[in-house]
Amino acid sequence: MIIYEDDFCIAVNKPNNVLVHHSKMANNKTDEKSLVELLKINYNQKLYPIHRLDRKTSGIILMATEKHYVSKFQDLMSQNKIEKTYLGLVRGFTDEHGIIDSDVKGRDANVYKTALTEYIMLNKIELDIPVIPYKTSRYSLLKLQPKTGRLHQLRIHMNKINHPLIGDPKYGDRFHNRMFIDTFKCDKLFLHAQKLTFNHPFINKEITITAELPSDWHTIFKKFDWNLDCI
Repeated sequence: MIIYEDDFCIAVNKPNNVLVHHSKMANNKTDEKSLVELLKINYNQKLYPIHRLDRKTSGIILMATEKHYVSKFQDLMSQNKIEKTYLGLVRGFTDEHGIIDSDVKGRDANVYKTALTEYIMLNKIELDIPVIPYKTSRYSLLKLQPKTGRLHQLRIHMNKINHPLIGDPKYGDRFHNRMFIDTFKCDKLFLHAQKLTFNHPFINKEITITAELPSDWHTIFKKFDWNLDCI
């Protein structure tokens, strides 16, 4: 689970459907172990999340080893000095590259905040599998780089350009989600925080951390005859 470690921070490859930590907003069951709790059980160490990932999203979570280290890393986040790269599998053929500049509701549902996402298409495929209302189904593999950190930003942005993420129960396409479950036995959200790059605030060194893809991604890459080299 731990993919990077130094005296100041630890990076974890979070599985799908795991909460980073308990909160009232998450509306989670109290007997469900959060990522923070699981790490404390497995590694006997309390860690402090520097940022968040949705429960449904897999990939890199950066955590501080001491509470007083958190602010230095969060300063980098707020100044957009930590480059975040996600992989997303979406419905349809997107443009080769694009910028989505559309406001997103913050944690206060009555307030919209500016949000910016850049994307590059890495691969695409058309399958002879009908999905309502079409006789075939099309998918694009995207590299997604959020330039802001809004709640559900990538999921909302992809929905807004009519290319929702596969496996997204809230913003996705239920027909395509069902096809992936029935045909490929894949029921997870295809959004993965794959890479972080930043200048470490304590050791003054550029750090790049990469997280291995979950099993559903490997299943789909094999079914689609895609090479992992494309990412």
